[in-house]
Amino acid sequence: MQLRFGKYRTLAVKAGRREIVSEQQKNNEKNTQQKNTQEPDLNQLRKVRREKLAELQKDGKDPFVITKYEQTHHSQELKDHFEELEGKEVSIAGRMMSKRVMGKASFCNVQDLKGNIQSYVARDSIGEEAYKEFKKMDVGDIVGIVGEVFRTKTGEMSIHAASVKLLSKSLQILPEKFHGLTNTDIRYRQRYVDLIMNPEVKDTFIKRSKILSAIRRYLDNDGFMEVETPMLVSNAGGAAARPFETHFNALDEDFKLRISLELYLKRLIVGGMERVYEIGRVFRNEGLDTRHNPEFTLMELYQAYTDYHGMMDLTENLYRHVAQEVLGTTTIVYNGIEMDLGKPFERITMVDAVKKYAGIDFNEIKTTEEAKALAKEKGVEFEKRHEKGDILSLFFEEYVEEHLIQPTFVMDHPIEISPLTKKKPENPEYVERFEFFMNGWEMANAYSELNDPMDQRERFKAQEALLAQGDEEANTTDEDFLNALEVGMPPTGGIGFGIDRMCMLLTDSAAIRDVLLFPTMKSLN
Repeated sequence: MQLRFGKYRTLAVKAGRREIVSEQQKNNEKNTQQKNTQEPDLNQLRKVRREKLAELQKDGKDPFVITKYEQTHHSQELKDHFEELEGKEVSIAGRMMSKRVMGKASFCNVQDLKGNIQSYVARDSIGEEAYKEFKKMDVGDIVGIVGEVFRTKTGEMSIHAASVKLLSKSLQILPEKFHGLTNTDIRYRQRYVDLIMNPEVKDTFIKRSKILSAIRRYLDNDGFMEVETPMLVSNAGGAAARPFETHFNALDEDFKLRISLELYLKRLIVGGMERVYEIGRVFRNEGLDTRHNPEFTLMELYQAYTDYHGMMDLTENLYRHVAQEVLGTTTIVYNGIEMDLGKPFERITMVDAVKKYAGIDFNEIKTTEEAKALAKEKGVEFEKRHEKGDILSLFFEEYVEEHLIQPTFVMDHPIEISPLTKKKPENPEYVERFEFFMNGWEMANAYSELNDPMDQRERFKAQEALLAQGDEEANTTDEDFLNALEVGMPPTGGIGFGIDRMCMLLTDSAAIRDVLLFPTMKSLN
């Protein structure tokens, strides 16, 4: 599916890339300064930890030989069910995040998947030798604690430890807890530390997992079947994007990483699999900014015997379902702006949207020359190869997108930017396509799919001509896909969803890298 994540945005993407490079340079300088001022102390602390490990190993207490630990509860379960668990013995495991040693009794805080809980560790309860070992443990160590659930004099739900076992020794030093880990460059590169130090980050990725699960449940219940298609392809089509290229040694052939899921999923519709979807990574050799990463998660689905209006209904219902399932509400707030998924989504044509926000009616513009003259007059940049429909799309990007905050379907795109879409029977200059917008962002892109093999071949030829003129994002002819269309594809509706942007909105995350566990980063070498 041709999501326009890369098309007509070269300048914006380059600007975003410059911002990220500049940000990385600042972070690198900050890291160097911090390293210069802290390195001697950190090296000494690391040395002490390694000495502690060596002593444990010498005494036959190497934590790294432990293979399992019986964990009966997580921290949040103890808090949620305190009344029924109070006074009962439980076993938890996690990372020690703080420790206060006070003579014969101490406190430590253990963090696990669900949260954290305090443990009271007394010498008389765990034994003198075990208490000595506990006092040598470090913040960051992985420990297992067995003890009774109780409430301290200050009212905090805790575990009165009967035993504390070192399960894994941390040889690195966690960031100081009061300042945490705030350097974005380090956060993205060392996501494992980010997840430890910033609970809201872990919550974001738990929500991302729930979003994907909710999507799958909705589609599965609607009769769709999840499938998998190739990532390595000889012809990377289905989108306007430049692919990554690689070489397959066994066949001595060059391959590309897929930029879309579309053409293989349509082959399955030809084969009689009437409702299919795929959620997977696609790869586009383009810039980096707050909404673009060269590998990102795309979901495409195709449904036989429906059109783009059917895809609008599906999108509206799916977004409502996911928001309700994950957030418990259909009203979301992103960057302080409230967006209502509970109301009917606005539906407007691209021509009407440009007329509404730019005051220009492209129905009155008859030729490409008139469109280019208007673009020059308004300062809208275009390329020599662009036709009237391309100019309309550029005006839409310039004047309209930023206003589309509430859920909006923008329908009926010009044919020039939609090579895989059915023409509108009453006006063949336009196609049955919509893009779904929220917060001024393109969130999804849908078609009444082109199933005429002869028309599709002509569209491919037009794309090949654009490629010859220097458009590196143009499609190339896919003969096997054309053969599939000649076998016969039913009328079909199809759509592509940007999953990462959906996660950004539903988790109030400022950048795409905040919802990717391991975003693409420039090498430090």
